[in-house]
Amino acid sequence: MMNRREAMSAVAWLLGGTIVGADLLVACTPNRQQVNVEDLFKQEQVLMLDEIADTILPETNTPSAKAAEVGPFMAVMVKDCYTPAEQRVFTEGLGKLEEACEEKYGKSFLKCDAKQRKELLTSLDQEQKAYMHTKKAEEPSHYFRMMKELTLLGFFTSEVGATQALRHVAVPGRYDGSMPYKKGDRAWATS
Repeated sequence: MMNRREAMSAVAWLLGGTIVGADLLVACTPNRQQVNVEDLFKQEQVLMLDEIADTILPETNTPSAKAAEVGPFMAVMVKDCYTPAEQRVFTEGLGKLEEACEEKYGKSFLKCDAKQRKELLTSLDQEQKAYMHTKKAEEPSHYFRMMKELTLLGFFTSEVGATQALRHVAVPGRYDGSMPYKKGDRAWATS
Protein backbone atom coordinates (compact mmCIF):
# COMPACT_ATOMS: atom_id res chain seq x y z
CA MET A 1 0.00 0.00 0.00
CA MET A 2 1.19 3.52 -0.79
CA ASN A 3 2.20 5.61 2.22
CA ARG A 4 0.75 9.05 2.85
CA ARG A 5 3.82 10.90 1.49
CA GLU A 6 3.65 9.02 -1.82
CA ALA A 7 -0.10 9.59 -2.01
CA MET A 8 0.27 13.33 -1.37
CA SER A 9 2.93 13.58 -4.04
CA ALA A 10 0.72 11.74 -6.52
CA VAL A 11 -2.30 13.88 -5.66
CA ALA A 12 -0.21 17.04 -6.06
CA TRP A 13 0.92 16.02 -9.51
CA LEU A 14 -2.57 14.95 -10.54
CA LEU A 15 -4.18 18.15 -9.34
CA GLY A 16 -1.33 20.36 -10.47
CA GLY A 17 -0.76 21.51 -6.93
CA THR A 18 -4.14 23.23 -6.74
CA ILE A 19 -4.92 22.33 -3.12
CA VAL A 20 -1.52 23.11 -1.67
CA GLY A 21 1.51 23.86 -3.83
CA ALA A 22 3.15 20.74 -5.28
CA ASP A 23 6.59 21.87 -4.08
CA LEU A 24 5.23 22.10 -0.57
CA LEU A 25 3.76 18.62 -0.71
CA VAL A 26 6.81 16.95 -2.18
CA ALA A 27 9.14 18.67 0.31
CA CYS A 28 7.22 17.51 3.37
CA THR A 29 7.31 14.19 5.15
CA PRO A 30 4.43 14.21 7.60
CA ASN A 31 4.86 11.45 10.16
CA ARG A 32 3.12 12.04 13.49
CA GLN A 33 5.19 9.42 15.26
CA GLN A 34 8.50 11.16 14.48
CA VAL A 35 7.51 14.82 14.65
CA ASN A 36 6.92 16.78 17.81
CA VAL A 37 4.38 19.55 17.21
CA GLU A 38 4.21 20.63 20.85
CA ASP A 39 6.41 23.68 20.25
CA LEU A 40 3.75 25.05 17.87
CA PHE A 41 0.48 23.47 19.11
CA LYS A 42 -0.86 22.50 22.51
CA GLN A 43 -2.56 19.12 22.74
CA GLU A 44 -5.95 20.83 23.16
CA GLN A 45 -5.38 22.71 19.88
CA VAL A 46 -4.69 19.44 18.05
CA LEU A 47 -7.94 18.06 19.48
CA MET A 48 -9.65 21.25 18.31
CA LEU A 49 -8.23 20.77 14.79
CA ASP A 50 -9.67 17.25 14.80
CA GLU A 51 -13.09 18.62 15.76
CA ILE A 52 -12.88 21.39 13.14
CA ALA A 53 -12.02 18.76 10.51
CA ASP A 54 -14.86 16.57 11.77
CA THR A 55 -17.28 19.49 11.37
CA ILE A 56 -16.04 20.15 7.83
CA LEU A 57 -16.20 16.45 6.85
CA PRO A 58 -18.62 14.74 9.23
CA GLU A 59 -19.45 11.06 9.16
CA THR A 60 -22.07 10.20 6.56
CA ASN A 61 -22.07 6.94 4.65
CA THR A 62 -18.28 7.33 4.80
CA PRO A 63 -16.06 7.90 7.86
CA SER A 64 -15.41 11.42 9.12
CA ALA A 65 -12.18 13.41 8.92
CA LYS A 66 -11.70 12.66 12.61
CA ALA A 67 -11.60 8.93 11.80
CA ALA A 68 -8.67 9.71 9.49
CA GLU A 69 -6.90 11.62 12.30
CA VAL A 70 -6.84 14.81 10.27
CA GLY A 71 -6.21 17.06 13.30
CA PRO A 72 -2.75 15.62 14.03
CA PHE A 73 -2.05 15.60 10.28
CA MET A 74 -2.83 19.33 10.06
CA ALA A 75 -0.55 20.09 13.00
CA VAL A 76 2.34 18.24 11.36
CA MET A 77 1.77 19.88 7.98
CA VAL A 78 1.66 23.37 9.49
CA LYS A 79 4.80 22.72 11.56
CA ASP A 80 6.81 21.06 8.80
CA CYS A 81 5.57 22.67 5.62
CA TYR A 82 4.35 26.19 6.31
CA THR A 83 6.59 29.22 6.46
CA PRO A 84 6.83 31.01 9.82
CA ALA A 85 4.45 33.70 8.48
CA GLU A 86 1.91 31.06 7.41
CA GLN A 87 2.31 29.27 10.75
CA ARG A 88 1.55 32.54 12.52
CA VAL A 89 -1.60 33.10 10.40
CA PHE A 90 -2.76 29.56 11.12
CA THR A 91 -2.07 29.56 14.88
CA GLU A 92 -3.47 33.07 15.36
CA GLY A 93 -6.46 31.90 13.35
CA LEU A 94 -7.10 29.13 15.86
CA GLY A 95 -7.19 31.83 18.54
CA LYS A 96 -9.57 33.96 16.45
CA LEU A 97 -11.84 30.96 15.90
CA GLU A 98 -11.91 30.31 19.64
CA GLU A 99 -12.60 34.01 20.38
CA ALA A 100 -15.46 34.07 17.86
CA CYS A 101 -16.92 30.97 19.49
CA GLU A 102 -16.65 32.46 22.99
CA GLU A 103 -18.25 35.69 21.78
CA LYS A 104 -21.10 33.97 19.93
CA TYR A 105 -21.86 31.08 22.31
CA GLY A 106 -20.09 31.92 25.56
CA LYS A 107 -18.02 28.73 25.48
CA SER A 108 -15.06 27.14 23.74
CA PHE A 109 -15.31 25.38 20.39
CA LEU A 110 -14.72 22.00 22.04
CA LYS A 111 -17.72 22.55 24.35
CA CYS A 112 -20.10 23.57 21.55
CA ASP A 113 -22.57 21.13 20.07
CA ALA A 114 -22.48 20.06 16.41
CA LYS A 115 -25.06 22.66 15.33
CA GLN A 116 -23.15 25.53 16.94
CA ARG A 117 -19.87 24.34 15.43
CA LYS A 118 -21.41 24.13 11.98
CA GLU A 119 -22.94 27.62 12.28
CA LEU A 120 -19.61 29.11 13.36
CA LEU A 121 -17.59 27.39 10.62
CA THR A 122 -20.18 28.32 7.99
CA SER A 123 -19.82 31.99 8.95
CA LEU A 124 -16.01 31.67 8.87
CA ASP A 125 -16.25 30.05 5.44
CA GLN A 126 -18.24 33.02 4.14
CA GLU A 127 -15.66 35.34 5.69
CA GLN A 128 -12.75 33.51 4.05
CA LYS A 129 -14.46 33.49 0.64
CA ALA A 130 -14.92 37.27 0.80
CA TYR A 131 -11.32 37.73 1.97
CA MET A 132 -9.87 35.47 -0.74
CA HIS A 133 -11.89 37.27 -3.39
CA THR A 134 -10.33 40.65 -2.51
CA LYS A 135 -6.86 39.69 -1.20
CA LYS A 136 -3.71 40.74 -2.99
CA ALA A 137 -1.29 38.08 -4.26
CA GLU A 138 1.33 38.86 -1.61
CA GLU A 139 -1.16 38.59 1.27
CA PRO A 140 -1.48 35.27 3.11
CA SER A 141 -4.46 32.99 2.72
CA HIS A 142 -7.25 33.21 5.28
CA TYR A 143 -6.65 30.86 8.20
CA PHE A 144 -9.97 29.06 7.72
CA ARG A 145 -9.16 28.39 4.08
CA MET A 146 -5.90 26.77 5.22
CA MET A 147 -7.87 24.61 7.65
CA LYS A 148 -10.32 23.52 4.97
CA GLU A 149 -7.57 22.71 2.47
CA LEU A 150 -5.63 20.68 5.02
CA THR A 151 -8.80 18.86 6.06
CA LEU A 152 -9.48 17.77 2.49
CA LEU A 153 -5.85 16.90 1.81
CA GLY A 154 -5.47 14.97 5.06
CA PHE A 155 -8.69 13.05 4.60
CA PHE A 156 -8.35 12.07 0.94
CA THR A 157 -4.69 11.05 1.30
CA SER A 158 -5.40 8.92 4.36
CA GLU A 159 -6.10 5.21 4.13
CA VAL A 160 -9.62 5.80 5.43
CA GLY A 161 -10.37 8.50 2.86
CA ALA A 162 -8.74 6.76 -0.09
CA THR A 163 -10.31 3.36 0.55
CA GLN A 164 -13.70 4.22 2.05
CA ALA A 165 -14.63 7.59 0.53
CA LEU A 166 -13.07 7.01 -2.88
CA ARG A 167 -13.20 3.93 -5.09
CA HIS A 168 -9.85 2.29 -4.50
CA VAL A 169 -7.76 0.17 -6.85
CA ALA A 170 -4.68 -1.17 -5.05
CA VAL A 171 -2.84 -2.02 -8.25
CA PRO A 172 -4.04 -0.04 -11.24
CA GLY A 173 -4.85 -1.98 -14.37
CA ARG A 174 -4.80 -0.64 -17.88
CA TYR A 175 -5.69 2.97 -18.58
CA ASP A 176 -9.29 3.44 -19.63
CA GLY A 177 -10.09 7.06 -20.42
CA SER A 178 -13.75 6.30 -20.96
CA MET A 179 -14.91 4.68 -17.75
CA PRO A 180 -18.68 4.77 -17.36
CA TYR A 181 -19.85 7.10 -14.62
CA LYS A 182 -23.17 6.93 -12.87
CA LYS A 183 -24.41 9.87 -10.84
CA GLY A 184 -23.36 9.36 -7.24
CA ASP A 185 -20.31 7.19 -8.03
CA ARG A 186 -17.27 7.93 -5.90
CA ALA A 187 -14.05 9.25 -7.46
CA TRP A 188 -11.08 6.89 -7.92
CA ALA A 189 -7.97 6.49 -5.78
CA THR A 190 -5.10 4.17 -6.62
CA SER A 191 -2.00 3.06 -4.77
